Amino acid sequence: MGALSGLHFMRRRNSLPYADCFTVTQQWQSADYNVKIQVLEERLRNQRIEKYGKQSEKLSDLQLELLDREPAVSGEEIESEAASGPLPEGDARKSAERTPRRKNQQHPGRNELPAHLERIEEIVACAADQCRCGKCGAQTRVIGYEETEVLGMKPAVHFVRVIKREKRACAHCIEHGVATAAAPERIAPKSIFADEIIVEFIIRKYCDSVPLYRQRAILKRDLGIDVALTTINDAVLRVGELLIPMVEVMKRDLRQGAYIQADETYVEVQTPEKKGENHRAYFWQYSAPVKGVVFDFEMTRSKEVAEEFFKDYGGILHSDGYVAYEKDIGTKDLIHACCWSHARRGFIDAIKVQDRGKAADAKLERAVALMDGLFAIDREAREQDLSLADRHALRQERAPQLLSELYTLLLSCSRSKPRARICPNPLPARPSTTR
Repeated sequence: MGALSGLHFMRRRNSLPYADCFTVTQQWQSADYNVKIQVLEERLRNQRIEKYGKQSEKLSDLQLELLDREPAVSGEEIESEAASGPLPEGDARKSAERTPRRKNQQHPGRNELPAHLERIEEIVACAADQCRCGKCGAQTRVIGYEETEVLGMKPAVHFVRVIKREKRACAHCIEHGVATAAAPERIAPKSIFADEIIVEFIIRKYCDSVPLYRQRAILKRDLGIDVALTTINDAVLRVGELLIPMVEVMKRDLRQGAYIQADETYVEVQTPEKKGENHRAYFWQYSAPVKGVVFDFEMTRSKEVAEEFFKDYGGILHSDGYVAYEKDIGTKDLIHACCWSHARRGFIDAIKVQDRGKAADAKLERAVALMDGLFAIDREAREQDLSLADRHALRQERAPQLLSELYTLLLSCSRSKPRARICPNPLPARPSTTR
């Protein structure tokens, strides 16, 4: 029981009999337990939705519980269950006792392979007994083919490139010494890996999510080459060193513009200071339309990182609600614009956890509808290919009314105890979200 509730209880003790005071206390405790139960149920529903995907948002709590009882569930089954609608409350016990019957789904058919790939035909001849007529014994003739297309590949061919640099000397002028041809330019001059192998390391690591230690194991398995992991690491780090000037140019180009989007995400890393344990580091992301994306690796999420990057910046900074971007960032001309998509996300999560078999919360759905109205303004501007000035005029014409109603609605939503734990409160950021 909170401090205010306790004071209220003490003031009422002199005017209520003991039995009534006990009853009031029980009612308060019961209400508090109901709130906790509701929060836990909503968290459980949200976890199940994350597990089964977007289609499961339409399912009731009972349907999600039945899916949990299945050893494996396909996307087609979830889609079919969502199309059937929520289960009636009266059928809860009966449905929970039996395993849902899987419906036979029609196979979508084979995927068509791209036309630009080379076609290599492979003729499969009939067996000898199939080449003669089973009735008269005459030789049969080919009347066509039953065609099946399968995707094939030629395995990569590895080889050792032997680089021989000419050494020349004059047979008559020994004092002039030996001249050796210049070494060709390479990514890592002292590495045992050629440039194309290092590029393959980069593509597999950053595009295919294959860690370097696995690529090392693949080299040993397929080619019998056992190299130290540090040898591969050094080659990849060399690529990073060569790209540093390009990254600095991209940073300068971003800060010279009038608009930057900023975000950060954590990543687990290992350092020599703590062997066998992971540190939490961060990728700070800075981007702008048409200008690309810069990822800045830092061991901390401290505000000092943002202060350093934006110290001379005076344009629009678009970010989520992270406090590092709120004060003392950039020059006095910097404008901080918060993200409506992040604010909307909390309300979407709150709607997801509502049981589809029960009435929806009208306030939550109205808040999302108003936010969608803001997005619709920009969508219309894009469809009409409006200029920046015309887009700004369209926003000034339509957005204020939506924002005014939304702000009033958020004031009422912020007093809802269970929802406050799910929906981030965008009210303190009102000046930033109404720019």
